[in-house]
Amino acid sequence: MSGSPPLRVPVGRDAPRWTTFRGERTLVVAARTVTSTVRALETLPALLRDDPRVTVVFAYDPTSAFSSGVLDLLSGSGCRVMPWEQLADVSPDLIVSASENIEVPEGDCPVLVLPHGIGFQKLVPDSRSARTRLSGVVPDALLESGRAWLAVSHPAQEEQLVAAHPKAAGRTLLVGDPCFDELAASRPRRAAYRTALGVAEHQRLVVVSSTWGPTSLLGRHPDLLPRLLAQLPCDEYRVGAIIHPNVWSGHGAWQIRTLLASALDAGLLLIPAVHAWRPALVAAHVLVGDHGSVTLYGAASGTPVLLTGIGADAVPGTAVHALAAAAPRLEPRGDLLGQVRAAAAEQHAAERYAEVAGQAFAEPGHALARLRGAVYRFLELPEPAAAPPAPLVLPAADSPAGPVTSWLVTTGVAAGGDAPVVTVRRVPAAVAGYAAAGPDTGASFTHLASTDDERDHRLTESASVLLRARPAATAVEALRWIGDRLDELPGALLAAAAVRGGGTLVGLRDGRVVEVDATGPTRDPGLPAAVVHACLLTGAPLDGAVVTLRVGERPGEDAALRLRPAPLAR
Repeated sequence: MSGSPPLRVPVGRDAPRWTTFRGERTLVVAARTVTSTVRALETLPALLRDDPRVTVVFAYDPTSAFSSGVLDLLSGSGCRVMPWEQLADVSPDLIVSASENIEVPEGDCPVLVLPHGIGFQKLVPDSRSARTRLSGVVPDALLESGRAWLAVSHPAQEEQLVAAHPKAAGRTLLVGDPCFDELAASRPRRAAYRTALGVAEHQRLVVVSSTWGPTSLLGRHPDLLPRLLAQLPCDEYRVGAIIHPNVWSGHGAWQIRTLLASALDAGLLLIPAVHAWRPALVAAHVLVGDHGSVTLYGAASGTPVLLTGIGADAVPGTAVHALAAAAPRLEPRGDLLGQVRAAAAEQHAAERYAEVAGQAFAEPGHALARLRGAVYRFLELPEPAAAPPAPLVLPAADSPAGPVTSWLVTTGVAAGGDAPVVTVRRVPAAVAGYAAAGPDTGASFTHLASTDDERDHRLTESASVLLRARPAATAVEALRWIGDRLDELPGALLAAAAVRGGGTLVGLRDGRVVEVDATGPTRDPGLPAAVVHACLLTGAPLDGAVVTLRVGERPGEDAALRLRPAPLAR
């Protein structure tokens, strides 16, 4: 933007001729990285709402290694943006930034630096040298000027900061953490967030959080996501991923989606980098994370945590090190299902991490009110008459997952009280290479099932069970589809279609058609089809039989299925 014309509205020498709102003060937001810009966008509206006295403009600083995506974010949010080099012509009354690594022009206006994570817990590369520096600390020159103020969420952060940078003495403001306050206020809506993400009531949501850099979770274990999706049965679990915005900015969405292609095909909830991570974190039943702030936010909010490790770039003596001492470790090459089940069963995660939270967040619930007071003191304006802002409940985010269209299905048949019990475990075929499938036995079988939406023809042609992705309007339509699919794909053993209004029709290669009715939720035709497949291979009767369907380890959610010949022939 170096060649851009001067910004004339809403600030600049000629601005009064063109503006509609005649602000008394000008607040400039320094936008340098996606992470820091998001934090400013999430925080400032609550502080400045309904106040025409304050004119806000965003100054874009393109010097960061992670500046890609900032302009798109600002444009999508409707922000007025000016090039960084024009900042000297604006004469702002206050500069606000959640990026500490900025070089502000000479002047006397205060500079308020908001945290974009939790405290000063990570060593990061210094863009001005080959050394590392403490993340969150402004340059000494700005501290020496007496203009910089650093917002902190706990008094221990001030002590740490002054010990590392003595010039920061007296330059901190204890305000709390508005993000943590929002997470805490939103906990009662966990079920709504899960529903919005497409997580069914009977499923558990496992969220994986990775910071950026070589010591991050994804830097150390790039195959953990497909391994989790392969080992956690998809009828019982959903898996989501919160990836640090610096990874999105540094590598690009195309690269991330290419590297996670199998996981995405297996139904991974890849959470967008902006805003949506917060409701997804609240929704999690279990959080698998590293030493990033998201993991600490989750633990402090009372979510069970499995820690993959802590990098050498994590600063000793901080809350994240306390988390490392308190949280159980995930063994990435071990039994992932067993480890996740144990974590999900924990009843006292809030108590386990209470001390950790106490080291990171002081007097939660008041951050926005304290920040508003600080902003208006710096602007030398009285605060608005409206009551100080309180943390709001987060809006629900839409599900980012695509459909799963093929599964590796393992069924087991065992004697029950009044009916045989068929257990079904499904793993998306896209990650089946990471699953440990045992050989078929006399009572356990594994087969491939694919829907008519499957794009990989090799899976469709290899499938033993063919599934119609959408319910048929009538039984006649379902039977016609079953006949056509079995004719097209002679290698399949059976085909199944749900009928709108209830019931599933399963057509066999020998021409028989079985109608399956359920007394409990079956969720999709793949489950009744798996039961018929298991009965067929074990020689169990298909005429008038009653079978108990068990998905996963919770017998209380069993469904009773009645199998009988369909009233219509193919």
